[in-house]
Amino acid sequence: MPASTALETDWLDDFHNGDGNQRWVTADQGSRFAKEIAGDHNPLHDPDSPRFCVPGDLLFALIVRRYGLARHFALTFRGMLRADTRLTFPSQPAPAFIIADENGRDTVAVNHDQPVPSDPAAQLALIEAYVACSGETFPDRLGPLLAEAGVMFNPQRPFLVYDSMALEIERAPGTDVQVTPLDASLTVNGKRADVQFDYRISDADGALGEASKRMVVSGLRAYDADAMASVIAAYQARRAQ
Repeated sequence: MPASTALETDWLDDFHNGDGNQRWVTADQGSRFAKEIAGDHNPLHDPDSPRFCVPGDLLFALIVRRYGLARHFALTFRGMLRADTRLTFPSQPAPAFIIADENGRDTVAVNHDQPVPSDPAAQLALIEAYVACSGETFPDRLGPLLAEAGVMFNPQRPFLVYDSMALEIERAPGTDVQVTPLDASLTVNGKRADVQFDYRISDADGALGEASKRMVVSGLRAYDADAMASVIAAYQARRAQ
């Protein structure tokens, strides 16, 4: 998204709805964000999926646009968010706070410590750069980790969910943010695996900070190269469409 476009309009408006302190996302909005902005073609983000959930990266984007950036920023997702669920965003939150749904169920735990003043165009630039890199999880980065560990998810019912993310920055970004993948690791614990991806954040003036993303992969089984090749081929076909 060019900086000039971001200055003219907040493109996030296309991917959520708002009423006062409430925000909600339709299945179509969440699916379009996952595919068009994040490049994430996880079947959980198909609008007609019975297990549809709002992309965690979209919640990240909405929280940044509502509260701005901070030196220490972290989100922990408390379960999967269904389409059209209204979330209440606190008007004057403390450094650590909860975003809950209309029934009072905790949805996202937020740490927003030491705010960093930044203009909307810079916020949108960082959001888009991070989300685009975060969306490259599968098969680009996760595939080799699974093969190395000798495990894989159920190819008929893949279940990969976003657990948490953290962002550490030293200053306000410009509008030319770049997010670069760093290390990645996978830890197997029985039938599930915890995965962490690390990123470097920079702009034209140099290093800004780092980010990390944690995911959970459930329903693990022994790695089958042929089955995984079929899963990746199907995913790439979805991506090409």
